[in-house]
Amino acid sequence: MNSIHYQYQVDSTDFTRAGEASSKLKQKLKQMNLPPDIIRRCAIAIYEGEINMVIHANGGVIDIDIFPDRILMVLKDVGPGIPDIDQAMQEGFSTANDEVNSLGFGAGMGLPNMKRSSDEIHIDTELGVGTTVTMRINF
Repeated sequence: MNSIHYQYQVDSTDFTRAGEASSKLKQKLKQMNLPPDIIRRCAIAIYEGEINMVIHANGGVIDIDIFPDRILMVLKDVGPGIPDIDQAMQEGFSTANDEVNSLGFGAGMGLPNMKRSSDEIHIDTELGVGTTVTMRINF
C-alpha cells in the first residue's frame, strides 16, 4: 500500500524551533482534509515527541507515513535511552533539569500524552544508544 512520506530533523536543545515538525504536519493534514480529531491527535503526539527529543536526547529524526487508513509516526533519537519505561509513562514523572523547567517544559506529560493521542504506541529503548517511539493513529 502506497503512503505519503515526510521526514523532519529535530535539532538538539533548540527550543526556538521545537514544534516546527508538528506545525508542518498539522498544515499538511489540513490540506489533505483529514478529520479535525485525527489532525489534533497527530499534532499532539508529534509535538510531545519532538519536545522530548529536544529536552532529553540529542535531537533526532521523525518519519511520518500517511496511508489511506492510518498515520504511522516513528521518532528516533540517539539520546541516553529511557531507564524505566513504566516510570516514564506515569503522568508527572520527569527527568528534566531546572533550566528546562524554567522554560516551561518538563512537566512529565510527554509520553502519557503521546500514548493518549495514539491508537498504538511502541517504545524501543537502549541505554546509551537511544530510543525509537512508533505511534499509529487510525482513521
